[in-house]
Amino acid sequence: MHIYDSSKKKKILFAPIKKNEVSIYICGPTVYDYSHLGHARSAICFDLLHRVFLEIGYRVTVAKNFTDIDDKIIKKANDTKESLKDITKYYIDSYKRDMKSLYILDVSSEPKATDYISKMILFVQELLDKNIAYIIDDGVYFDISKDDNYGTISNKILENSISRIGDNKQKKNQQDFAIWKFSKQNEPFYDASFGNGRPGWHLECSAMIDNIFSGDDNFSIDIHAGGIDLLFPHHENEASKTRCAKNKEIAKYWMHNGFVNIDNIKMSKSLDNSLFLKDILEKFDGEVVRLYLNSVHYRSDFNFIIDDLHTTKKRLDKLYRLKKRVGTFSSEQIRDKEFEDSILNALKDDLNISIALSLLDDFVTTSNMELDKKNKIIVKKINSNLCFINRLLAIGGKNSYEYFQHGISKENKSKIATLIEQRDVAKKSKNFVLADEIKKEILDFGVVVSDTPNGTLWEAL
Repeated sequence: MHIYDSSKKKKILFAPIKKNEVSIYICGPTVYDYSHLGHARSAICFDLLHRVFLEIGYRVTVAKNFTDIDDKIIKKANDTKESLKDITKYYIDSYKRDMKSLYILDVSSEPKATDYISKMILFVQELLDKNIAYIIDDGVYFDISKDDNYGTISNKILENSISRIGDNKQKKNQQDFAIWKFSKQNEPFYDASFGNGRPGWHLECSAMIDNIFSGDDNFSIDIHAGGIDLLFPHHENEASKTRCAKNKEIAKYWMHNGFVNIDNIKMSKSLDNSLFLKDILEKFDGEVVRLYLNSVHYRSDFNFIIDDLHTTKKRLDKLYRLKKRVGTFSSEQIRDKEFEDSILNALKDDLNISIALSLLDDFVTTSNMELDKKNKIIVKKINSNLCFINRLLAIGGKNSYEYFQHGISKENKSKIATLIEQRDVAKKSKNFVLADEIKKEILDFGVVVSDTPNGTLWEAL
């Protein structure tokens, strides 16, 4: 398995800390609003990584955090008069529903920042005891001058990285960052011997990783992953704290996914162009959204265009029409190792999704040609490959007929089922005029009806 290490800026052979095991930490959302396309893309990119490692035989441990104490969350609580707990629970539950709709694998741990406050306080105290952190009027700050390797993760030149926000003149260095913020009026706080307050954003991941994973003497985890916007300062600051507090690197490898743009404009809350995932999932099946967001290499920026989702659906439709031809997943399968290896070899090369999806398209075309020849062996291979594709890429796992009924409400599905039953009765009674009238009524739901040897079937247009 070769991966691109963001800190080394090159593709390298993955060598785990522990044999046949891989530990991955993914920076998750700050839960003050619904999940957006950026959250979805990061989740899908690293879910693919998770699946590839599983497929090639690794024991995989993944943690993804929830930041549930933050300035934006506090502001939302003050604005809405709701409790932080209620707000964060609501958006965490919403995020999890969206991830389920995208078929993201369950992770081993989903730590919340507020569950690790005591661990964070100990981490801050450790840095204070080592004279690596210091206290000023508004909080506890990390002294970057104590870390000779600061900047080696992001490869940023510090002179060009000074904060654009008005800085605290008490700080020793312009780039020093808060790891503990002292409490202000009408803000939540936690008791600490060095001053009541709450953790700085950069602190939580370091403390969580230190307590969730065992690592070894050199590294806490194998892979730290997240969006490229987190590389500096967030990941740089995480790495520096762990390096100074624990005398080891927080991660052996760093992986980052590219930005999401909306119609060629960078997605940003300030521009009010962050599309909520829940709204997209109302119109498109989760597999379509997943395939679309996974169709561009994870390190490249992704330009979201709503019309391209329709194109992606047509691509996925072809896979499901093939599945419909061979029937549902069969227990009679013949493993097609050549096909599996071709897809896996592409993905083992830093998740080369373009080659993998090209091979998938070829498989669909070739399979349909072989089915035209009434090749019974190919049916068993196709069934095996469909299972493999679903396991690895998380597409093609639905019932074919249910997939083509996406977008029709449960209420209308029930009405359609009743009308089909009535039509069947009319046809058996040779009342074909009534049968045709009922068919027209079914079509009014925006579906197409097919009479097959297996009965009357329908699809959404």
